[in-house]
Amino acid sequence: MRNKTLFQVILLTILILVRSNTEIHGQEFFSSAYELVYNIFSLSSDPNEGMTVFLSTLIPMGGTAESMGLAYTAVVNDSSFLEINPSASSILKNTEFSLFHNNWIADTRIEGIVFTQRFSSFGYAFGGKWLYIPFTERNDFGERAATGYYSEVIGIANISYHFWPGYYFYGIALGANFKIAYRSIPDFTDESGLLVKGSGLGQSALAIMGDIGFLTKFNFLKPYSSRDKNFSLGFAVRNIGPPVLDEPLATVASLGLAYSFLRPLIISADLFQPINLLDITLSEKFYGGIGASLQIADFWKMQAGFLVKSGIPRISVGATVTIDPLIININYTLDLTTLITPLNRMSIEVKFNLGDSGRRALSDQVDKLYILGLEAYASGNFELAKKYWEEALKLNPYFDPVRESLAMVNAAIEVQKKVLEIQTLEE
Repeated sequence: MRNKTLFQVILLTILILVRSNTEIHGQEFFSSAYELVYNIFSLSSDPNEGMTVFLSTLIPMGGTAESMGLAYTAVVNDSSFLEINPSASSILKNTEFSLFHNNWIADTRIEGIVFTQRFSSFGYAFGGKWLYIPFTERNDFGERAATGYYSEVIGIANISYHFWPGYYFYGIALGANFKIAYRSIPDFTDESGLLVKGSGLGQSALAIMGDIGFLTKFNFLKPYSSRDKNFSLGFAVRNIGPPVLDEPLATVASLGLAYSFLRPLIISADLFQPINLLDITLSEKFYGGIGASLQIADFWKMQAGFLVKSGIPRISVGATVTIDPLIININYTLDLTTLITPLNRMSIEVKFNLGDSGRRALSDQVDKLYILGLEAYASGNFELAKKYWEEALKLNPYFDPVRESLAMVNAAIEVQKKVLEIQTLEE
């Protein structure tokens, strides 16, 4: 008890000292804290950073990917997949239409839109985003000389296919994105302060690039019962394309793992390796992130993530609320660029769940036929069991237990026929 009281006194004294120091030297205190954090992580600063173009391709629109600190390559369970791993459109449960708004840094904004749908093992998606920054040029006297917007617009078309899906073996999902991006530079003034018409056009640029991705799942140390696999492995290479105005694109490869050791919890980790396609030796250092997603209730999820890139640590938190068919995700990111006034590094996604195209009803029907077949088999009615299972296999040719049961009942029917033949001969 005495030790507890002593600890409380020490803690109270520290709090009083910190509060007093903050009140007297508030600016110095927070400045020192900023410098401390910066110095800790700047040990891994990257001299090759900033040599690529169209960096907006690396800035997520928002959504779950942002909330989980970009550790999303192996998670990809909603429309956020489009910027992370293009293989996921063929495995998503529902058709989704998403709108994004991201207050990035200061008055820089990002708007985004994604639509994704799948038919059996084939998936596709379309999306785009627009990053824009107000631009004001001032002359030597501080007078406004030119205004406009620096912006980058990116359009994305996606296709993917889920190969060899099954009950025991999940299969492999492969996908690709085709991207067209345009960078718009506003006109600027010359040395005399006169606006030069079309001057920004010479630095504006069009880029063509693509992404490829891979995803598979399996069970690993799974302490609960579920048909869903609890371990995922994903890989993607994004922004593959020719240089733009002799500058390389922001190409990056990512490898991700996701593990669910409890049904409502997913933890993930990603490693990223930037690739300079003009000179591989000038590629940036690799970086990484970790993330987590927790299903608290049917209508409520929480996400968190931590990422360190080029010496800058970043912490993200997010929440997803479902009011069917509407799904809202809000997240906030704290790093060394975050400002309180104006509030930035905050994004919102409004997503519409447009249904599963009848896949759940089909799955329930297959389960029903499978169980009816088991009941018929147990009662010795092999022909009826065979009928149920053949119908189930037509509805879902990838349901391995039905295929195994059909092989079993066919063997039983053959044995039954041979027994009847022997009995007939004996008579």
